[in-house]
Amino acid sequence: MVIFTVRTTRGREKTAINAFDAKVEGNDYDIRAVFYPEDLKGYLFVEGKEQDIKDIAGDMRHVRGVIDEEVDMEKIEEFLSEEPKDITMEVGDKVEVTGGPFEGEEAKIERIDDANREATIELLEAAVPIPVTISVDQLRKRSD
Repeated sequence: MVIFTVRTTRGREKTAINAFDAKVEGNDYDIRAVFYPEDLKGYLFVEGKEQDIKDIAGDMRHVRGVIDEEVDMEKIEEFLSEEPKDITMEVGDKVEVTGGPFEGEEAKIERIDDANREATIELLEAAVPIPVTISVDQLRKRSD
């Protein structure tokens, strides 16, 4: 088994993983694991048979190609952590949305769900205040 890096559309890593899973399920592909590190946007790591990885990635939406070089496990161990980062935001904090359909929007945190690592936010520039629940990993605390 080898591990290859697959380039994806930035922000569509989960979609690409789901597409990989769908293609592997029910077919005779030898793919052992697919994951993406939160800190490295636009890339997946895929463990499996080299030709199967390239065949699946070749005709998938949101996949931009396979980097034709094996990855050593030591190089990706830094991305494998069992402990999630602490949530450093609090209710009332102003944040910027860094991913998803509201990317670039400013918001205020209304509620935080520590267990699911989600926050309910209210977009500041929306005509009608609508609460939106989003992963805290897609939020950046504003300094002002």
